[in-house]
Amino acid sequence: MKIKEIVCALERFAPLPLQDGFDNAGLQIGLTDAEATGALLCLDVTEAVIDEAIMLGYNLIVSHHPLIFRGYKSITGKDYVEQCIMKAIKNDIVIYSAHTNLDNAPEGVNFKIAEKIGLKNVQVLDVKEQSCCEEMAGAGVIGELDMPEGETEFLKRIKKTFEVGCIKHNKLTGREVQRVAICGGAGAFLMPLAIRQQADVFITGEIKYHDYFGHDGEILLAEIGHYESEQYTKEIFQTIIREMFPGLPVQATRVNTNPIKYM
Repeated sequence: MKIKEIVCALERFAPLPLQDGFDNAGLQIGLTDAEATGALLCLDVTEAVIDEAIMLGYNLIVSHHPLIFRGYKSITGKDYVEQCIMKAIKNDIVIYSAHTNLDNAPEGVNFKIAEKIGLKNVQVLDVKEQSCCEEMAGAGVIGELDMPEGETEFLKRIKKTFEVGCIKHNKLTGREVQRVAICGGAGAFLMPLAIRQQADVFITGEIKYHDYFGHDGEILLAEIGHYESEQYTKEIFQTIIREMFPGLPVQATRVNTNPIKYM
């Protein structure tokens, strides 16, 4: 099959109109009329990921975070993005990214996080008004655990599930956790909605220092890391591609592209 057929399958699941205004999801590099030899799935495109695709003989990389966010007046290899662009073009590798359109898609990134946590009755937290989908689409989700859990036990389970080096959180409220709000990546902008919808805990990848103030006793905030919160995005890509194109070689990258390390 041609690469453009795979792109169409990805865009049926996560239509490009669902992306936020700042984003640059979609085709990043390459010609989609080429026959696909295999798809490598990742969160971030780095030279090591491209090298892995070359080694495997795959000519398609599907990433969550777009490689190209800003315009370039020249491509000289002066930074890692330009180096990746040059290497991908030289080796006829197509790069495609599904970012906030996949975050906002029905059954997208946040639904996958909810699945990993074991939430039921999952609903979109901030519904997109003019959705191009028949189903509910938008930012973040909120759902419920089958049974309430103690805050400490819940945080320990999240740390294990997402292999988090360190969970940052505010002061424990002293209440049990059952209603859980989620936004993968930089989702602190949804904190007011999580509070308004009476979540016991709000989990996201990034929270700024000053955003922690003023919420003690109101809601438990848990910051688990941007990469860690979105790592299972690769599973969504894998499911879409394998269901539609069972004969195509597909695998998640073995490269850990998280730039943040823990001591």
